[in-house]
Amino acid sequence: MTQPNRPALSTALVIGFFVLGLAGCTTGPQLDQPAAPSLQAGPPAFPPQDIVGRWGLAAYHKDEDRARTEAAARGQCKQPYVIVLGPGGGVMMHLADQATPTELRLRGVGGKTYIGPADGEPGGAQDREVVSFDGRILILRWMDSEIQGRYGTMVYVRCGAEGARTAATKPKPRTAPPPPR
Repeated sequence: MTQPNRPALSTALVIGFFVLGLAGCTTGPQLDQPAAPSLQAGPPAFPPQDIVGRWGLAAYHKDEDRARTEAAARGQCKQPYVIVLGPGGGVMMHLADQATPTELRLRGVGGKTYIGPADGEPGGAQDREVVSFDGRILILRWMDSEIQGRYGTMVYVRCGAEGARTAATKPKPRTAPPPPR
């Protein structure tokens, strides 16, 4: 009994196993590359209640304009930007290009605090990163570069002392005229 196709069959099997072996090398787990570290969401640097209030608002595009912009924001307290608590525990603020305020969340990730919509990842396109906050001045930078290019870095300066109304000045009491002589 002769088998004339045996060398061709053996060659085809060897090539098939070789191709499958190569395919397994390219699609299998790659042990050389570590997995990308996932940033764990944590608490923000401050609670939402800390930014509730009336704010003067201005913006800058160049870092050297920051001091001038803070002074301009103080001057805007005649027409303050008002931040209130939202019904779900966030704060009511405007998103880019939106006429009505939306409830936004404060979220901490990787040592940074972001203010943005509850859906999506912290640091997403609609979020703002808190550059600095000392209780009196809040500086926010848009995460989306196109929005950042249009609106700039936002500077909020707290208007007046929170919780305290401006005291009305009392008129000076009139002194009685001296009695006639």
